[in-house]
Amino acid sequence: MALTLPQNIALPGRLTARPSLLAAATVLLVCVPTGDKDVTAAVHVTAADLASLALVGTMALGLLRGRLPALNRTVCVLFGAVVCSAGVATVHSIDPMASVTGFVRLVQVFVLVPAAVLCSLRDRRDQQLVLGSLVLAALVQGVVGAKQFLTGTGASYTGQPIRAIGTFGALDIMAMSTVVCFGLLAALALALGERGPGGNRRLRIGCWAAAGFLVFPLAVSFSRGSWIACAAAAAVVLLRADARLALRGAVLAAALGLVLVGGLGLGGSGVTNRLSSIGAVSDTPDQSVTDRYDLWGTAGRIWQDHPVTGAGPKAFQQLRDSHAPLRLSSGSDAADSQIGFTREPLLSPHNMYFLVLSEQGLIGVLAYLALFLTLLVNCLLRVGDSATKGLSPVGGTARSPTVDGPRLAALGLLVWVLVDFLYADIGGTTTVLTSVILGLAARTALPGPNAGEAKQT
Repeated sequence: MALTLPQNIALPGRLTARPSLLAAATVLLVCVPTGDKDVTAAVHVTAADLASLALVGTMALGLLRGRLPALNRTVCVLFGAVVCSAGVATVHSIDPMASVTGFVRLVQVFVLVPAAVLCSLRDRRDQQLVLGSLVLAALVQGVVGAKQFLTGTGASYTGQPIRAIGTFGALDIMAMSTVVCFGLLAALALALGERGPGGNRRLRIGCWAAAGFLVFPLAVSFSRGSWIACAAAAAVVLLRADARLALRGAVLAAALGLVLVGGLGLGGSGVTNRLSSIGAVSDTPDQSVTDRYDLWGTAGRIWQDHPVTGAGPKAFQQLRDSHAPLRLSSGSDAADSQIGFTREPLLSPHNMYFLVLSEQGLIGVLAYLALFLTLLVNCLLRVGDSATKGLSPVGGTARSPTVDGPRLAALGLLVWVLVDFLYADIGGTTTVLTSVILGLAARTALPGPNAGEAKQT
């Protein structure tokens, strides 16, 4: 028997008409400073988490009342597989009680919030709203990060307080570069989507300007992982939009880098040294790279002991010392003006795929890879479809875009996440943004038969 809710249970009218506002709020609230709180704690609830839970609740009520279209069957199967794999791993965990919090977090990040974002994106304008919030959040963090570098008030890097960290603090050192990357890729894709005779010239110029500015704070974040993921995602976006434009973009990026780093000297030595260290990771890697390799090996040894269902969510940190080599560091250094100097323990393998393998086994890896690859392949196939079908903007006139901006942005953001997962995993203030990206990608990859056609009552 179908479960329905009484029609006199009312939600705020604005949220009912445009629930993507909550998704956008989730993105923007990531910028709220958390002070010196430990973002790696087992239970750490941020303002963005609360907004995402409000979005989940709003979408759940909408589905129960029949005001939203049913989820695509494939989406349900993929999300259901992730829930089942996490549940099985929790039941067979070495410490089921400790794994419960990990199970809840996994379901929130990879199922509930992405599904809620997917349901909230009813039309093109909803997608633009969420993507616009990513750009705005990136600009806020970029301005703060650029100021930190220029005034020497950031986190410590090579003994100097010049590393751009935005409003997040040294305990969440990767957060600012993550937000900036998301905004840069969203702005780039939206700018490319506005090319053509029917494009919005002001929006195109604004997005190009935003993307160009965000290159600088990304550079002075000194985050090698973010650089690599952003370069890969930007290459996919440009190649999918226009191969010739991709070549011109590579030349322009190189020229811009020479001007900023070589000509103006902005972060020159730090950026150059950091770039050169990327090529040295297989020859003479620094301690952070060596530790990462050791953590990957540790995750592999844990998986060998628990091959099918894994050791259970949150089990890696319990089993790390018994499986890690003696040379593994006790933690990574962090320092800024607020927290002083501290060492953060290495509680994860810094690779999402190895984390899933060690904690959820082969069942978990298959479930996550099925989700990620399905989204990636379908995003690649659907980007550009709108151009051939003569898509029109909401409330606008017919246009002839070279590619659909929101779909292209979803593809680029998804590529960033999947590449970043090669040397990072979930954790920290910006984790909820990963959920938003997966929801955007799911809307592009698997829109369903009634996408954008919410039932009116």
